[in-house]
Amino acid sequence: MTTWNIDSTHTLAEFVVTYMMFTKVRGRFTDVSGTIDFDPANSGAAKVNATIQATTVNTGVTDRDNHLRSADFFDVEQFPTITFESTGVKSSSPSNAVVVGNLTMHGVTKEVELSVEFSGVGKNPWGVEVAGFTATTKVAREDFGLTWNVALEAGGVLVSKEVTINLEVQAARVVETETQAANA
Repeated sequence: MTTWNIDSTHTLAEFVVTYMMFTKVRGRFTDVSGTIDFDPANSGAAKVNATIQATTVNTGVTDRDNHLRSADFFDVEQFPTITFESTGVKSSSPSNAVVVGNLTMHGVTKEVELSVEFSGVGKNPWGVEVAGFTATTKVAREDFGLTWNVALEAGGVLVSKEVTINLEVQAARVVETETQAANA
């Protein structure tokens, strides 16, 4: 199994919610780190550990971002990180898998399934081997204690309960030195 470090500068962690019952609002987190243990020849044995710094939430609107960081939503002072730790792979093929794991957000841990597509492996211009992955899942934000909302006069609520999470991940292969290999 090969270990790959998530490259924060080439990784996107995005969420999408429905606002006012009919428009989509997107946000992203700009600090994602972690490791992926993955062998393209055996994707069924993959393992993922990832951490998102909740303080880096960015929707492009400062007031909304500050509200999302507050106790009404992510409560970043008390819960500064969002984590995912895989517990297994439910099904896989050479380029697609369903990765099962524990998502911890706002102090609550729930099992989620990520539909993952392996995009490929190649060397970047600096000679580092990198791999690409796309993943998506949907969660009920209220399951994680993110319950703030406003009832609309015409019916419905301001912020949807369902959140779509989209990930575009680039990871760099960790090169093991001869000394590390001898000590393993």
